[in-house]
Amino acid sequence: MSRQHMSRVLRGISWGQGLGWGWLLLLVAAALLADYLPLPLFPDLLHGNAPPLSPGHLLGTDPQGQDVLSGLVYGARTALLVSVPAALLAALLGMLLGGAAGFWGNIGLRFPLAGWLAAAAAGGTYTLVAAPGLNPWGGGWWPGLLVVAATLATNALAKWPPLRRPVAVPADALIAAAMVALAALPRLLLVLVVAVAIEPGVSTLGLLLTLVSWPASARLMRAETRRALRLPYLEAARALGLPTSRLLFRHILPTSWPVVRTSLPMSVAVLISLETTLSFLGVGLPPEVLGWGRLLAASRLAPSSWWLILFPALALLLTALALRQLLPTTGARRT
Repeated sequence: MSRQHMSRVLRGISWGQGLGWGWLLLLVAAALLADYLPLPLFPDLLHGNAPPLSPGHLLGTDPQGQDVLSGLVYGARTALLVSVPAALLAALLGMLLGGAAGFWGNIGLRFPLAGWLAAAAAGGTYTLVAAPGLNPWGGGWWPGLLVVAATLATNALAKWPPLRRPVAVPADALIAAAMVALAALPRLLLVLVVAVAIEPGVSTLGLLLTLVSWPASARLMRAETRRALRLPYLEAARALGLPTSRLLFRHILPTSWPVVRTSLPMSVAVLISLETTLSFLGVGLPPEVLGWGRLLAASRLAPSSWWLILFPALALLLTALALRQLLPTTGARRT
């Protein structure tokens, strides 16, 4: 990158964007270097509920003697480990499902009837015989074996002409119904109910947040895919019979990705807020994992300890505002 180009980029960044980038880089640095910083990791039982500027505790402690600054730093690591991968995976899943819904609609994706019958037989067999806890022979090779059996059965049944008839998959209707179902349920309530029932962990919570957050990017990708398919050059490409993979990855995805990308900063902000809420309620993560919500929850034991509310809430607010400042730099480029 030349010096002139760098100077133009820097001139295009406003002071708000600069502060936002600075705060986010500080969070990332704190998360990466947390293990190397001179922070007290164990509770100081002799100085519980100490105010800020106490000896050895710059931002004070909670009623159990846990250092607030340590909780903020390690809470930043927890927030980034949960929210950023979940937002990226939700965007990827939403792009795949939304692109499929917009590209194939309800009649464009077809499979032979033989494949449907073989898949139904394999699914029924797995449910009745090979499901976990019901398989008398044990072993984790059953799903792969059933996939191979379903493929062989499809090839065998396809030799009968009536079973070669293609049957359309209503991809658009199914994905739209899933988006409506997830939108109809309060996200916090849904995540809270599932998080209580599963084993707590960073990976499981991230997967759960991914599964409830994909409709936003799927809705954008579905609309952009439909818009792109109406472009003259894409209509000509489809008429010429270009492969579906080339249409999707060479033409539709590059024009649709900038629109989906604009939702990523706010998606991360929403997921950080959701993770903090779950941490405040004490679900989703193991008790030993520090988070901003844990610090806020500690204030219930000491309502007069204002620092237990101010510093975590300020970190959450500044993170949300910093992510909001990224939106102008990730605006969509219409073609």
